[in-house]
Amino acid sequence: MSLQQIDAKMLSKMFLAGAKNLETKKEWINELNVFPVPDGDTGTNMTMTIMSAAKEVSALGDAASMETICKAISSGSLRGARGNSGVILSQLFRGFTKRIKTEEVLTIPVLVDSFDKAVETAYKAVMKPKEGTILTVARGAADKAKELHEAGTEDLETFFHEIIEHAKYVLSQTPEMLPVLKQAGVVDSGGQGLVEVLSGAFDAFMGKEIDLSFTAPAAESKAQGEAKEAEAEIKFGYCTEFIILLNKTFNVKTEMDFKAYLESIGDSIVCVADGDVVKVHVHTNDPGLAIQKALKYGALSNMKIDNMRLEHQEKLAKEEAKETAAAEPAKTAEPPKDYGFIAVSVGDGVNEIFKSLGVDHIIEGGQTMNPSTADILDAVEKVNAKTIFILPNNKNIILAANQAAELTTEKELLVIPTKTIPQGITAVINFVPELSADENEENMIREIANVSTGQVTYAVRDTMIDDKEIKKGDFMGIGDKGILSVGTSVNEVAKATITEMIKEDSELISIYYGNDVTKEDAEAFRAAVAAEHADCDVELQYGGQPIYYYVMSVE
Repeated sequence: MSLQQIDAKMLSKMFLAGAKNLETKKEWINELNVFPVPDGDTGTNMTMTIMSAAKEVSALGDAASMETICKAISSGSLRGARGNSGVILSQLFRGFTKRIKTEEVLTIPVLVDSFDKAVETAYKAVMKPKEGTILTVARGAADKAKELHEAGTEDLETFFHEIIEHAKYVLSQTPEMLPVLKQAGVVDSGGQGLVEVLSGAFDAFMGKEIDLSFTAPAAESKAQGEAKEAEAEIKFGYCTEFIILLNKTFNVKTEMDFKAYLESIGDSIVCVADGDVVKVHVHTNDPGLAIQKALKYGALSNMKIDNMRLEHQEKLAKEEAKETAAAEPAKTAEPPKDYGFIAVSVGDGVNEIFKSLGVDHIIEGGQTMNPSTADILDAVEKVNAKTIFILPNNKNIILAANQAAELTTEKELLVIPTKTIPQGITAVINFVPELSADENEENMIREIANVSTGQVTYAVRDTMIDDKEIKKGDFMGIGDKGILSVGTSVNEVAKATITEMIKEDSELISIYYGNDVTKEDAEAFRAAVAAEHADCDVELQYGGQPIYYYVMSVE
């Protein structure tokens, strides 16, 4: 006998199964990110978003009502939303649950309406919706639901099966809608995540046995919890770097053999030969093995070994102390000031720059970890100001910030849509206390439009983007609208990136060097840039950011 309706208990089971299936596929989804940078995060963002809701749903038990489950799904995903894909997923859930929360059971007509409401809500949340993304897959699923209903489909098994098959088809077509996907040979990662949620939910509907247990976190501090989680994720504990001064031939075969050896003892490998030197970076549990192997090819210099587990513990302890200290003023009865600033930042140098410019609170995050809507709301609570400007400093955080602004009631939260750290710095510099909030908002948005940003990192896989062939281990200069330069030398790629950013009226070049660049190398790079672009002022500052060797701006 075919099923024609879903009760609250089944909805809960299907939602949790969808969350579980997404979680199991998150790393694969991360790898679908177009840019081969070492921070692919779509799968992680979507998983953390849905898991925030799943924990709330799981805690309700089997006797929860439809309305209670819907509230848990909506509020949990909204507060836990991270990154663009996570925010869009939370908006899909928000629209879906808004339609069904007053229903006792869900039938095909109700589901058709709820799918439409989900898509409508998600599209409204994005200022400039782009086709070939999770939005397109969601709309395709909703359209198929309507088509099946109009054709007289009555049983839910057929209904769900056909919807998922069509969603998969739409997903397969996303490379035809976005040339960058086609060139990279991948489908849209957000769309793939949505398909996994739907597929997991369908498995539960069909009676497949799925472990739906969700472990509640133990009562411990935020820093302790994050430390344990991070330590569990750190497979290889020592970040090992050095330069080989070659005294033997180091040809392509030798390089491949050496890389293969490094892969056998660790990960996060960068091995780049440049003339008679080889730059090596590896995460391993036995740095001595890497060093012994390297000594066969020449002498070593610039050696650096860091205990990542210990560093992470120390960092989190400091952050916890900072957060505790920052929370203390909230206990006082001090009147709020007119204006405050919150900036999303990463790197101790960049953090200090923002603080020196008057930013009240720093949210640690960015490329490597997008803060959630809840993280932003927590920061808002800690800033004692009537109007708070937030600087996301990353295009993948803007939607979460906007969502936080919608959920903030007691304070005015204005999101300045900064997409990079240099844009955020420019925004703060152009703040004028004597002007109104609206005037400052308009002024800052106008000024950040004049900032071009380039960032240099390394590729984690072979790919083709913007007609540029990229090999694993290559260095890439990424601009505001794509790849600007590719090569095997960090400094040469960085210089080429700046050259691509320069315009006739450019006056200022700012360079922020990361934690993988020495002060001496950075100063030499600044001098080379200044000599090449004598008409511009060239500023160098320590950023301390991970992953990106240089973050550069041209104004």
